[in-house]
Amino acid sequence: MRSFDVSALHEPPFASRRHVATDRVATESLEWARGQGLIGVGPSTSRLHRAGAAELAGRACPQAPVARLRLLTDLFSWLFVMDDICDDDGLGSAPASLAPMVAALLDVLDRHGGPTGAGASTGRDRPAGEGASRADRDTPAGALGVALADLCRRVLDQHRPTLLLRLVSQLREYLLALLWEAANRERRRVPGLAEYRQMRRHTGGVRPSLTLTDLAYGRPPGPVRRVDPALVALDDLTVDLVCWCNDLFSYRKERDSTADPHNLVTVLAAQHGRGEAAAFQVAAGWFNDGLAGYLAREAALVAHAGPTVKPYLAARRAWLRATYDWSMRADRYAGSAGEPGGTQPPHRSQG
Repeated sequence: MRSFDVSALHEPPFASRRHVATDRVATESLEWARGQGLIGVGPSTSRLHRAGAAELAGRACPQAPVARLRLLTDLFSWLFVMDDICDDDGLGSAPASLAPMVAALLDVLDRHGGPTGAGASTGRDRPAGEGASRADRDTPAGALGVALADLCRRVLDQHRPTLLLRLVSQLREYLLALLWEAANRERRRVPGLAEYRQMRRHTGGVRPSLTLTDLAYGRPPGPVRRVDPALVALDDLTVDLVCWCNDLFSYRKERDSTADPHNLVTVLAAQHGRGEAAAFQVAAGWFNDGLAGYLAREAALVAHAGPTVKPYLAARRAWLRATYDWSMRADRYAGSAGEPGGTQPPHRSQG
């Protein structure tokens, strides 16, 4: 009998679709990552390929313009590489070592991808995807900073300054939350449930991903709508569901490899003194109840706001379905078939 049966999760009741250009974008995004210096020849390329960034983006944005699908996929690729550096290469357990990289990446965000005072090699004159110079990479952030600057410049070129500022703010929160994770790992600390739920909304990289998804759908909510309490609550719940789904599918791998404390199952087991199998069932119940709550909140939002929120809701529905479908197929967390991380049903960063 399986201890961690993902069939306990309710399937999101939304249409499952996939962009026709997904495979093409997958190839292009891998070349972008190589050109930016994010990956080289060997394990890093294979690791990023197995992450399925384009598969997730193609399911989240099944009808987006290809250029915007590429932008979202490249963001996912960047998040996956950052995730691997923290989780698999050890930097995410050493806050003192991670801090200089985070500071350098925050500098890129503060400049919105613009050039440093030292030179124009990071300026907007470089075509998207073109390889970076040695000087660009010779910083604490290295290729991650070069690629992040490229992403920011491409968003800037969309002439949506409000959306760019939101993206930069969300990526800043993501980076600072990585330091929180690193401090917990260094001290072997399992966070409390309320603390974990709040911080997981930032460590997952879902919020900046949703921002670029809104861009791909073509009609992101305006500033007034963005602060509507009903919309904010639905957005938070969407992020929670994506992250909890990710936690459930990735739990076996995280438990078997590094016993990472940043998983809903681990936190529930520690807080309530439950065994891991029982905690997994409770976490699955959280996801199922949250999905039912999402449907109720969505109906109330439509009644309250009318048809103007339809593109926003379509993007979130697609995200919930895409996360579930991607998790069932991706081999990023390859393990035993039929369990979280398995090869039949299978990131910390969901992005």
